[in-house]
Amino acid sequence: MAVIEAAPRSKKEPKKKSVFREWFDSILFAVTAATIIRWLFFSAFVIPTPSMENSLLVGDYLFVSRLHYGTTTPVTPLQVPLTHQTVWGTQIPSYLDWIQLPQFRLPGFSDVKNGDVVVCNLPVEHPGAYQKYSNVLPDLHPHPVDLRSNYIKRCVAIAGDRLEVKAGQVFVNGNPMQNPPRLQNEYFVSTTTQVNEENIFHKNGVTDYAQFTETFGDSISANDQFGYIVKTTADIVTKLKTYDFVQRVDPILLDKGLKEPFLFPGSDRTNWNKDNYGPILIPKKGMTVKLDEINSALYGEIIRNYDGNERVIIENGRVLQDGKVLESYTFKQDYYFMMGDNRHDSADSRYWGFVPKDHIVGKAAFVWMSIDPNPTSFLRKIRWDRVFRIIG
Repeated sequence: MAVIEAAPRSKKEPKKKSVFREWFDSILFAVTAATIIRWLFFSAFVIPTPSMENSLLVGDYLFVSRLHYGTTTPVTPLQVPLTHQTVWGTQIPSYLDWIQLPQFRLPGFSDVKNGDVVVCNLPVEHPGAYQKYSNVLPDLHPHPVDLRSNYIKRCVAIAGDRLEVKAGQVFVNGNPMQNPPRLQNEYFVSTTTQVNEENIFHKNGVTDYAQFTETFGDSISANDQFGYIVKTTADIVTKLKTYDFVQRVDPILLDKGLKEPFLFPGSDRTNWNKDNYGPILIPKKGMTVKLDEINSALYGEIIRNYDGNERVIIENGRVLQDGKVLESYTFKQDYYFMMGDNRHDSADSRYWGFVPKDHIVGKAAFVWMSIDPNPTSFLRKIRWDRVFRIIG
């Protein structure tokens, strides 16, 4: 019997991609991978202002872990990948708010703790709040919750804590909070003569200073004296005191009872300032408070803007929903109180209030690069001693 062999099938060679298609696929994969990593694991940020000095410096580049507290799902899906608010280098909005999804938080392996350095979305960019705070934070604009400006601060009080600031010292539940090692405050340095600022201040890491002659009264001097106002740390103050031309170094603190304008909650019933603030109770999920005049001022914006309620207004020191005065309120999520480590140069919760849990972005992990915006020489442009510094 003859065997007839079938003719072999011709193999169809795959169509070779064009150079353009290969580049497109590579870019699409890179953008998709970067977007997933940025959303799920960690994000890169740069410090633009001195509010966290001397713990974090202007020009520090850091990674923020989203895994610690659990990453949140996107609320605004119609957004250009790897952007935040605007398209790179322009003022063109990078998102459309036509679709707003409910937000969920994936499981994390830690809760926000007292003393954590936290990145959060700025709550007062809420459409119902931004105009009120324009005196404290100019150029505010409303944005969806997941696209509000990123602020980095230290959490000084968590949900359920009672916070008070006395003479610049933070107290939580009646106990003084341990100050960060690089906490920065404002001091008056009294000197017998004008000093070489480059050798004395810059050499010791003091970059924020100004000459000043003033009568400070009982807190510093009974007579006019020459000196400098500096913002620096306690360790550097100790070193400045060793110079023979330094007569003394005294903290500059506002007196208790001296009311500071634009301070949260902006009530006539409080006479607080940045050095003497509170006491206040930080809202906790499930906690119920009576809404007297002071509590209405403290928690009214939470009820209206952040807790998912509708038809709420605040008027004449009262909170009303559907026209009915609320006598008490039970909070629907946790809140936090944030402060900058540069205590006399920080727009923080003392000025714009509580941070809702759904505004928490992540925990600052470490500085991976630090570039001095005003170096004394090109060789000192990179602060090598800060590279890969753990944030604590």
